[in-house]
Amino acid sequence: MYQIKTIGVLTSGGDAPGMNAAVRAVTRAAIVNGMRVKAIYRGYKGLIDGEVEEFTTQDVSGIIQRGGTILKSARCEEFKTEEGRKKAYDTMQREQIDALIVIGGDGTFTGARLLAQEYNVTVIGVPATIDNDLWGTDSTIGYDTALNTIMDCVDKLRDTGTSHERVFVVEVMGRDAGFLTLNAAIASGAEAAMIPERKTVEEQIEEAIGQGRRKHKNSAILLVQEHSIEGGAQAVANIIEKSHPEYGTRVTILGHLQRGGTPTASDRILASRLGCHAVLALLDEQRSIMIGMQNGNIAYVPLTQSIKQKKDIGTDRWNALHMLSI
Repeated sequence: MYQIKTIGVLTSGGDAPGMNAAVRAVTRAAIVNGMRVKAIYRGYKGLIDGEVEEFTTQDVSGIIQRGGTILKSARCEEFKTEEGRKKAYDTMQREQIDALIVIGGDGTFTGARLLAQEYNVTVIGVPATIDNDLWGTDSTIGYDTALNTIMDCVDKLRDTGTSHERVFVVEVMGRDAGFLTLNAAIASGAEAAMIPERKTVEEQIEEAIGQGRRKHKNSAILLVQEHSIEGGAQAVANIIEKSHPEYGTRVTILGHLQRGGTPTASDRILASRLGCHAVLALLDEQRSIMIGMQNGNIAYVPLTQSIKQKKDIGTDRWNALHMLSI
């Protein structure tokens, strides 16, 4: 295999707390192992436009605690075209980038896989998305921080809910996966978690509110994953207002609050480990893989599998929430 002398690193897709820790780990691990690092700004858009800068260890000093990404992130429709990917490859050639480490989620990995197939480029994926929806890794960078952010917000809403005997319907991110919503519901003591994997909205409302009222609960918190029902949290609130008008129902959409903030220790450690192993994978002549974490151990997962296979949310957490919310 051609010796890798220079690697490119980029962040793409939605930002996730811990991305900076991953950039730091990739940069320092590469330099320690005798490689140069080219930082690419604004994801694939920056790769197309040639927004590239060589990084030293000093460039990543003091960023492990920062949310967001110092490399910026941007959606790039042009990269979805063959012409766009050709421009990206030309930039790699011009900058003498031998391999690419991409930090992001499903869309990021899809783009990386296409680039690898079309131009025989060596790519390594580092999973970073608050949705935690990538197959082949127990957790993704940013997920733990987002989970703690949601829990903190719900704890505060609970204070108001009990004071005014209200039902709060809280909309949570997660795209098409319910990991954030379900685990946040367990952690915050919510009465229900409405997720795409479970199509029982009306039944959950009755269990959370109807049964709760009979048990003398004067308030309730219902978490709604953004794509679990058409209309999201507002649609759920409308159902509650019709079936249980005795409660004051309020809707809270957490939105991009969930993406920001200082990464937790867990996310910093995860990002640091995955970033280091992305470089070690290159030294091991690996390509077109995602660096995952399985049962506390590093795992090499083919990019194709991480993208195409659906991550199973399981039933144990769902059953736990059902028992605990009665």
